[in-house]
Amino acid sequence: MAKENLNDLQAFVVVARERSFTRAAAQIGLSRSALSHAMLGLEARLGVRLLTRTTRSVSTTEAGARLLDTVAPRLQEIEAELGQLSAMRDKPAGTVRITAHDHAIGTALWPRLMPLLKQYPDIQIEFSVDYGFTDIAAQRFDAGVRVGDRIDKDMVAVRISPDMRMSVAASPEYLAGKTSPKTPQDLTEHRCVNLRLSTRGNLYAWDFEKGRKSVNVKVDGQTIFNSTALMLQAALDGLGFAYVPYDLMKPHIDAGRLIPVLEDWWPTFPGYHLYYANRRQIAPALALVIEALRYRKPERTAFTAKR
Repeated sequence: MAKENLNDLQAFVVVARERSFTRAAAQIGLSRSALSHAMLGLEARLGVRLLTRTTRSVSTTEAGARLLDTVAPRLQEIEAELGQLSAMRDKPAGTVRITAHDHAIGTALWPRLMPLLKQYPDIQIEFSVDYGFTDIAAQRFDAGVRVGDRIDKDMVAVRISPDMRMSVAASPEYLAGKTSPKTPQDLTEHRCVNLRLSTRGNLYAWDFEKGRKSVNVKVDGQTIFNSTALMLQAALDGLGFAYVPYDLMKPHIDAGRLIPVLEDWWPTFPGYHLYYANRRQIAPALALVIEALRYRKPERTAFTAKR
């Protein structure tokens, strides 16, 4: 098959998965009309209709679905092989795409990857902010970040941060004239800043633990975000309680801009872990990223041991 036909097959796979010419064109880097013309040409050469087009969506025909199931895995194998051939170069280069949420990027990824980028100018890192449990293979990411090491069996997880403590606080402005919550359930009587989970679409229920007790509370309020930084800012602006990592909250608590509550209920979660596909060979650029992010516990000195 001609080279341009292979490109058309790759484009067809993207269209079929995205179910949209507009989204697929943006991914591939073509205009919508050019992509549509390429698909019509592919259908003409094969002599069969692959896509059903409506004004709102695109779906595969029976023949299109069969082609997608057959071609997509083989194209992935070709891309992986080409990636391994590129990885044989002495000089690490290429793009590493990582999906994570903003707190993980700001605290665990960026501080360690910034020096790496300066050291290796031919490496490019693309960050995508997402609070969902992203399927990195389907979304064509090289790696993702999530709390804990529970991953699919075909993935590898590497710890990149220490354990993380969550916290709850509100501004003095919000708490003025109000009774502070004494139990997690008391938060249902207050305004709270919610987090929307992009994967499932529902609101995150706040987790708490005390001794052997653990509860989760569904809170309500005027604001919903999918960004930790914006949730914190809403609390600072007097919109209610926020539930964010303690390292973000601490400077504002120390300065008196936020007042902590329920401190004996604050839970500790396993640290951030980088996960990536389990392959025999990893591209040098990704290998450098993994090694740069790998968490190493601080060494105990004689002074700290005595303490």
